[in-house]
Amino acid sequence: MFQLDDQFLQDVGLGALPAEQKQMFLDHFREQLELRVGTRLSEGLSDAQLEEFESFIDRNDEKVNAWLAANVPQYDQDQIYQQLKAGAPAEIPQNVVLAEYASLKWLGINRPDYRQVVSATMEELKSEIIANRDAILGSGQQAA
Repeated sequence: MFQLDDQFLQDVGLGALPAEQKQMFLDHFREQLELRVGTRLSEGLSDAQLEEFESFIDRNDEKVNAWLAANVPQYDQDQIYQQLKAGAPAEIPQNVVLAEYASLKWLGINRPDYRQVVSATMEELKSEIIANRDAILGSGQQAA
């Protein structure tokens, strides 16, 4: 989908940020993206739906397993699950992979437009950064 890395910083005109500021900026951008996407995705969902999705984020094993059993009983044969499992570092526990998989499947069912929401929000944030890059670079240089 997208990478938040040095190339991203170059693309938005922030490649000149001091090295110690780059990771802080990327972390802040990721937080803002998650907050805005979460807010937009939650619009129109019931409290029960939000609670159900929250159980995946909180990695509530009982609720994750129950949801998978009811909605995707053959999850281990799903290519998306297999890719997540294969791509996860060895130290990542199985329940974390299952919760991530369940959240992706849940979004596909309850908010099938989630990829478009993420993409549109990403572009919106990038535009804000580009519009304010001089101020961002100025504050980054002052901190250096």
